[in-house]
Amino acid sequence: MGMTVEEFQVSSDRGFLSSPDPVDRLCSAFDPWEATARDLPKLLATGKIRSAFERLPIFDYTQLKDDREYRRAMLILSFLVHAYVWGEAETIHRIPAALAVPWYQISQRLGRPPVLSYASYALDNWRRLDPEGPIALGNIVLLENFLGGLDEEWFVLVHVAIEAGAAPALTAVVKAQEAVLQDDPQELIEHLSAIAGALKKIHEILLRMPESCDPYIYYHRVRPYLHGWNNHPALPEGIIYEGVEAYANKPQKFRGETGAQSSIVPSLDAGLGIAHKEGLLHTYLMEMREYMPPVHRAFIEAIEKGPSIRQYVLKHRESRPSLCEAYNACIHWLELFRSTHLEYAERYIQQQSQHGTHNPVEVGTGGTPFIPYLKKHRDETAEHRIM
Repeated sequence: MGMTVEEFQVSSDRGFLSSPDPVDRLCSAFDPWEATARDLPKLLATGKIRSAFERLPIFDYTQLKDDREYRRAMLILSFLVHAYVWGEAETIHRIPAALAVPWYQISQRLGRPPVLSYASYALDNWRRLDPEGPIALGNIVLLENFLGGLDEEWFVLVHVAIEAGAAPALTAVVKAQEAVLQDDPQELIEHLSAIAGALKKIHEILLRMPESCDPYIYYHRVRPYLHGWNNHPALPEGIIYEGVEAYANKPQKFRGETGAQSSIVPSLDAGLGIAHKEGLLHTYLMEMREYMPPVHRAFIEAIEKGPSIRQYVLKHRESRPSLCEAYNACIHWLELFRSTHLEYAERYIQQQSQHGTHNPVEVGTGGTPFIPYLKKHRDETAEHRIM
């Protein structure tokens, strides 16, 4: 196959996270925007966030030099626009041109919609306290926050740490497919064991979420700003991007930030041959790829086109029971990861009290009936265990 993770901007030691580390500040021409982003928690505390944007100069995106700066600009504008939309009690149905136009132009350069997505919220939103230390809890902090505070910080950093922890699995799934091509079952066992080990590690990281992220605080202080405007009760028609010619002054519907936009699990589903049945969940999962960086989307597609690890294991399960055991260990840890995610969704969202339409419990931040979807996700994973 000859495929490497690096050609898809996937790192063998940090996975889908930005490499090198994200840019933490744009040039001086963007100082007013950087200052507003830095002060966002203070501005949101006033309850009058929108007036602060009226003093900002034009965001001259033509001064951005490369993709790293474009991703930084996307991060800043995504936080500012979501604060603008959700930061006051009154629902607003329009994004002013001063925000909408540069946000749209930058999003087109990056190949994803103008809305806060997982790529900006997590993949590009961190720095290391010790630049030589690991990308791990205890050595990473966020670049941007909405309200700020430990719970918001921890919620996102757990995701960042999971992305780093998953890196060995991404490398191993490519090597596992190569082992299938080479008809090398022992090599395949080793790579499946590496995938299972990485899944065990990221599950251990996920289990740390309650340490510093309280369900009440998450629901009332973190989650409200993550919503998009697709299937949201407060914005049933979507939202208008003023000044964006391509949208012709018509409301647009984009889904909000959600972990379903992470490329980790779709990549492993593709590699392990975990197929989700046709239906609304499958359609939604495919839609979530549009919110991923295009190179990560291409990585998933390349894995899907590769030789089938699952079919190879099925073919050799009687002659090589250890191969079957190694494959099932991957299924076990992936199912457990999804089960814990489901448990958190129930505890952090469904069991919380709703006030108004800004932060509904019926749908997730991605605008879906998330509990049925997560259960279906988990159950369909378990069904792939080879007996």
